Amino acid sequence: MHISFEHPFLIVVGLMVIILSVPLAHFFKDALTLVVPLGPPGGIPFKPPYNLDIFIKIVHALELLGIFLLFVAAAGPLFISTETVWLNRGADILFVVDVSPSMAALDMEGASRFDTARKLVHDFAANRPSDAIGLVAVGNDAALLVPPTVDRASLFFRLESLAIAELGDGTALGIGLGVAAFHIRNSTAPRKVVVLITDGENNAGSIHPETAAALLPELGASLWVIGVGSDGEVPINYVDPLTKMRRFGTFDSRFDPESLKAIAAKGNGVYIRAPSADAFARGFSRIDQGEMTIGRSGTLTRTRSLAEPFIITTLILLIAVRVIRRVILRAFL
Repeated sequence: MHISFEHPFLIVVGLMVIILSVPLAHFFKDALTLVVPLGPPGGIPFKPPYNLDIFIKIVHALELLGIFLLFVAAAGPLFISTETVWLNRGADILFVVDVSPSMAALDMEGASRFDTARKLVHDFAANRPSDAIGLVAVGNDAALLVPPTVDRASLFFRLESLAIAELGDGTALGIGLGVAAFHIRNSTAPRKVVVLITDGENNAGSIHPETAAALLPELGASLWVIGVGSDGEVPINYVDPLTKMRRFGTFDSRFDPESLKAIAAKGNGVYIRAPSADAFARGFSRIDQGEMTIGRSGTLTRTRSLAEPFIITTLILLIAVRVIRRVILRAFL
């Protein structure tokens, strides 16, 4: 985005007019002004009740500014913005993210599983601008937070506001995959992808995750399942969104990959084990490469005239100067 001018030389002309008008005004004032003392001979000369020199100079400055702004408006100021337009459609990708309390476990090189997942989703979306990316959260229930969209601002805002346990303490993986299947079923994208990120087994909801996963191949969607987290005792720390109380301590992480492998198998998908932050990042790289799309883009340029604000400002200044001369200064002199 930038500002340009159709006739930039008129700005130079306006500056020259302003620069030359000051000495010329003083010349004609001294040459053509006749000083006539007011008052009785030998008496005290007349003086206005106030020192108006500074006030008059301000009025002259406003007048010159108004004239200069007219030249700026005549120069044709334009606001020019460019944006990238994708000429073909990318993939529709839905991330199904587990937000149960166990995702607050701090075993990703000092960061939590949840925060690491958010960052990886953010970076993935930022690097694939032509893909429509959506977000489903899974807790005791599941909800579509962002439908597949290329509007990264909306996606990133909701991703940032996502909180641990905002959908309860459970892990309804079946409902999460069902929500993803429902919202991707009518997609016309060349590739449809569902990515499940979780650290636990299904323990809530009325839909079995394998049943929901089996729907995805029928809909033409591929499935990736990332099992994140390590085994053993892990520190945990998060703020409960309902009570606003901080919960911390040690979490006994008993990771069972078999159930997640079964979900991936039912959906003809791929299971990725991510016990560390590096492994988690490598998993996202595999998804990026496995679901690669080729985007063709062009540049759209938009222009908008800015002459109107300058003209309006000039009219306001010149009318103000006229009122000051006719009403205020005339009252004092």
